[in-house]
Amino acid sequence: MTGHQLKLMELKLDFLNIITSTVDEENYIDEYGEKLKNCFIQHLDIEKCCFLLFENEILKPYIHVNSMLKISEMDWTKFEDTFREQIKAPIPAFLKAQEEFKEYTDIVLLKDNVIVYGVFLCKSSSLWNAFCQSNVFTDFVTLLTKVINSIVKNIEIRINEKQYKQLYNMTDLFHSTMEIDVILENVISTMKEYYQEFDVELILSNDQERKTTLNIKQFDYLSERSATVEAFVSGNITIERVKDLNCCLLNSPIKGRQAIYGILQVKAPYDYNFTKREKEFIRMLTNTSGNALENAKLYHQSHRLISDLQLINETSHRLNSEINITEMLIFLRKQLMKSFQPKELCFVIKENDQFRIAEGSSEFFESEEGLLYINHVAKHFDCSKDPLFIADFSRLISNDVNYKSMMAIPMFVEQQIIGFSIVLHTDSYFFSFDSFKLMQSLIQHSSLAISNSFLRSKLQEMIDYDHLTNLYARSYLDEFVVKSLASDDSGMFLLLDIDDFKRVNDSFGHQVGDQVLVQIGEKLIQEVGDIGVCARWGGEELSVYVPNVSKEEAFQLSETIVSQIPKVTNPVVTVSAGLITWDKSDRPEFQKLFLQADTALYHAKNSGKNKFCYYEDIKAFYS
Repeated sequence: MTGHQLKLMELKLDFLNIITSTVDEENYIDEYGEKLKNCFIQHLDIEKCCFLLFENEILKPYIHVNSMLKISEMDWTKFEDTFREQIKAPIPAFLKAQEEFKEYTDIVLLKDNVIVYGVFLCKSSSLWNAFCQSNVFTDFVTLLTKVINSIVKNIEIRINEKQYKQLYNMTDLFHSTMEIDVILENVISTMKEYYQEFDVELILSNDQERKTTLNIKQFDYLSERSATVEAFVSGNITIERVKDLNCCLLNSPIKGRQAIYGILQVKAPYDYNFTKREKEFIRMLTNTSGNALENAKLYHQSHRLISDLQLINETSHRLNSEINITEMLIFLRKQLMKSFQPKELCFVIKENDQFRIAEGSSEFFESEEGLLYINHVAKHFDCSKDPLFIADFSRLISNDVNYKSMMAIPMFVEQQIIGFSIVLHTDSYFFSFDSFKLMQSLIQHSSLAISNSFLRSKLQEMIDYDHLTNLYARSYLDEFVVKSLASDDSGMFLLLDIDDFKRVNDSFGHQVGDQVLVQIGEKLIQEVGDIGVCARWGGEELSVYVPNVSKEEAFQLSETIVSQIPKVTNPVVTVSAGLITWDKSDRPEFQKLFLQADTALYHAKNSGKNKFCYYEDIKAFYS
């Protein structure tokens, strides 16, 4: 046996020892590199070497003895001429020119029949040069090829085993939790564990509920790269080399059985090539997480639907109870604020083809910026009945705005828009599509109740007011006086009658008579203001009631009214009036109050007209 044959035998034994001794160990690239380094130093005096493995027409750095060495992937076609008629050659000039390979001298093709496994590069030594000239060198290359192939397979088996174990543990965890944070955290941590030098980012679709505290990017069709959008739409992994970012982006869809919920994006160096095994692992990881995310979403969705139904039922029940429009809108505001957490909210009601801001709205909508939103929505509803769901309002106008997210829902009654509601938030893409659908349901159930409330208010106004004079009706005055007699400390009641009113109607006509009534009504409202109630008592009789007023104040107001009416009427008329006052020491009965005022009025009529009489001064005449 020659010396070179013996050397080959020793190498074979050491290679076999490396492989067999690591079968049950979790050795990875650098550990194998250290073992091979010792073997090459001992037998061939080679101190520098590395292996580039062949995959998909690319040579990838795989095992090297210097862990600090950074080697890029290379196109195999550059090497084909080097090995056209030989398995060993001097290192090519294009490699020698690179800083990483300037000390390397030889390159060896690792090939089994027609299958290329890679190349071996090294810095030669005298022992190496002599060994290469021997008749056992071809056997050495075959042996080295098998050893490297065996090491690669062993490493891949270990990696696959660990990855599948990790996938199993993740699946087990996902089946035991419905917490979206936990699912997404595990996806990110698993990826970072296997790809520590790569950037990993989750991009979730915009209809995801904001139930995570993680820093996750929202998917935006308008700003995402085309390859990212393609992965989201097609459900397949896409890979893009991005020159402006100097990176390679892998986009893997987070896919459930019903939908795609986002993208897992891995950012690698520009020249990096993801292996088939790596892409399969990422695909299985995102599919597993997609199913788990879908289950968690459906779980939360079921609870939310129950909560939404309870909310709609509670809202409908409350709105259909006997409450006025102000109470109704304030209650609806509370429900909307609780459900959607907007920064600003408003209700806009359509009256006489004009929109007005209703009760319960934020003060913001009275500002110039607030009116910008209202005008935009009003213009939309002038030509469309579709609700508005805007993720970023600033994109629709040239100016930047404080509130990006907006939902605007029309109120319908008999297919006609009677108003709309707007909610705003400063963050873009804040409201989910589920929130949009819920708000539509709430406003839809509220529209009829709000319309009915307006009708009730108008009907009540018709009951409470005299349509000619715009004074309160007698029925309203009766209720007001009853409450005042029970709760106030004092009050006055003035009953007026227009003197010789029949002559006005006979001389000028009933239309002029109606104008006189309107003129007197306007004067009464002007003098009394909001301190009391003015009402049309019936026919040409009118009345004034003021609570919590002194006797002196009552006399002064009565004198003013009687003296001013001739000055504001055309044709000129006068009035006679009967006055009664009371305080808490002697509260009169309801009917007695009116009877006494009527008695005082009768006395004023019979004693000259155009004046008022105080009941206490004349009651002796009627006792």
